[in-house]
Amino acid sequence: MSTEWHTEQRSRRDARPWLLLIAFVVVLLDRLSKIAVEHHISMGSGKVIIPKVFRITHVLNTGAAFSMFAESASPLAVRIGLIIFSIIAALAVLFMLVRYGKHWSAASVGFALVLGGAIGNLYDRAVLHYVIDFLEVHIGSYHWPDFNIADSAISVGAVLLLVEMIWPSESATDHADGSNKTANGDVLGA
Repeated sequence: MSTEWHTEQRSRRDARPWLLLIAFVVVLLDRLSKIAVEHHISMGSGKVIIPKVFRITHVLNTGAAFSMFAESASPLAVRIGLIIFSIIAALAVLFMLVRYGKHWSAASVGFALVLGGAIGNLYDRAVLHYVIDFLEVHIGSYHWPDFNIADSAISVGAVLLLVEMIWPSESATDHADGSNKTANGDVLGA
């Protein structure tokens, strides 16, 4: 069998089931890590991993990213607003993944990571009424706000989407018009 046949077969495979699996793995790792933190690190304390650089902590975030709105006079309104926003965002990203995720690209993986991260934090907000943050990073005298695996997945996914916008992959340019071209320009099914 020729290399062209293998390339054609690979480009015909739908990446969406694998991308949804990536999103599921992000949610699973996020939940398991938060459960481990809840059971092994007392609230407000932490374990030093790399002195003066990285700690595993246990903090509760009732706000949004970087604890925005955490000190709101109306925490219930903030929580409901964040839940609604998260649901809309997750549905929009799921739509984008289903619509544009048939082929592997930085963008399709980015959508999967953002979807998994959004669902991970949405679960916390809806069920626990707060998000568990536990990764603490210091760079020199700067202290980055505590975050979690879901936040990391969203950030990495956003970077991948930006990379795809700046430097589109062959998959994105070949399939942007909905055509069935392979990476070498052949049309599938022709």
